[in-house]
Amino acid sequence: MAQIFPEWTNKVPIVIIAVLGLLLLGGVGFIWYYFSPRYTDVGYRPRQPVAYSHKLHAGDLGMDCRYCHTGVERSAVAGVPPIQTCMNCHKLIKPDSEKLLPIRESWRTGEPIEWIRVHKIPDYAYFNHSSHVRAGVGCKSCHGDITEMEVVTQVEPLSMSWCLDCHRDPDMALRPLGEITNMKWEPPGDQPLLAGQFKKERKISPPVDCSGCHR
Repeated sequence: MAQIFPEWTNKVPIVIIAVLGLLLLGGVGFIWYYFSPRYTDVGYRPRQPVAYSHKLHAGDLGMDCRYCHTGVERSAVAGVPPIQTCMNCHKLIKPDSEKLLPIRESWRTGEPIEWIRVHKIPDYAYFNHSSHVRAGVGCKSCHGDITEMEVVTQVEPLSMSWCLDCHRDPDMALRPLGEITNMKWEPPGDQPLLAGQFKKERKISPPVDCSGCHR
């Protein structure tokens, strides 16, 4: 009795299973990368209501981060500076600049500038700036070299896995407490050895269990 289907059709189920498997793996890989914070969040640089240059203020002029972000050493949040902080200088420096018109208007009316937040941890996760600063984690570890940014840009994913990687091995993020805001600081020697001293002196033991960040 003649065959109804040619012999090669015996391989069709195997080919279909293989193709479906590849499509499944490809879909998982696509979602794993393109839906991750490293792809969706890194590079985020919103246009702010005022063209504030961190490169000029923190870089060229050498202003310390803590002059504007006053809460970073004692609060869970670093804080956005009030208009008074801006006007401490700009009452005298470039008081007629067109670029500073929104600042002067805010000062006159009392209406705050609606800055757009760049670095944001999800509401279901707890993050405390002060505990990281007291441990000796430099600003650059999370925010990148702000002194080179005309427009603040997110350079790290700030994802759970990224945070846990640092909590499990914080050595490369630790530095002398006096160098926290120094974006150009480099370890003078063996960083793991130096970090070992810091962890012992400061009793650093970052939590890696769920309750450390989800409270």
